[in-house]
Amino acid sequence: MQTITLPAENPESISSALSLIRDGEIVAFPTDTVYGLGADPFQATGIIKLFEAKGRDSNKAIAILIGSIEQASLVTDYMPDMAIRLCEVFWPGMLTVIVPRKNTLPELISNVDRIGIRMPNHPVALEMLRTYGPLATTSANLSGKPDAITAKDVFDQLANRVPLILDGGKCQGGVPSTVIDCSGSEPVILREGPVSIEQLFKVLEIQKA
Repeated sequence: MQTITLPAENPESISSALSLIRDGEIVAFPTDTVYGLGADPFQATGIIKLFEAKGRDSNKAIAILIGSIEQASLVTDYMPDMAIRLCEVFWPGMLTVIVPRKNTLPELISNVDRIGIRMPNHPVALEMLRTYGPLATTSANLSGKPDAITAKDVFDQLANRVPLILDGGKCQGGVPSTVIDCSGSEPVILREGPVSIEQLFKVLEIQKA
């Protein structure tokens, strides 16, 4: 497979990327945290390619990026109140919330009853998501290797593994998102990141022990 790189600011580049995704392919694109690999969340073919490109264990769940809070209903049947409160404050932004998984999603995305969703704060990612809909997304790097914050980083690791890289320059965040599980009765921080525990607890009105 030959990997090509196109300028992300060109509308034709985004159209090409979405056409590939529609055909069951994967595409690398910039977000507000790190570069991501995206696929159609309802096509098993694309999800398999995500795992293969990264060399990732297929037992690990894949998160979903969305372009609006309304799009959450396409991938979850229920948004817990605490998830809604957090999303209203931190979206679009660097927070992934774990919520109950819609059973119409392929089990390849998540073999449990929960799914991680996020709305990124990046013009290219949002344009793709608002045009196409939710995308199954994982970081655009080989499993266990450093995150990619430039298109060159992606190419150096994933050349010949992904057909298209959208070059949107350097990702400003540079680190993965904070992850909080809102699927149970109490919130659980699964990964600390740009959104601090203190910020989360303040919104949820929780006293830190």
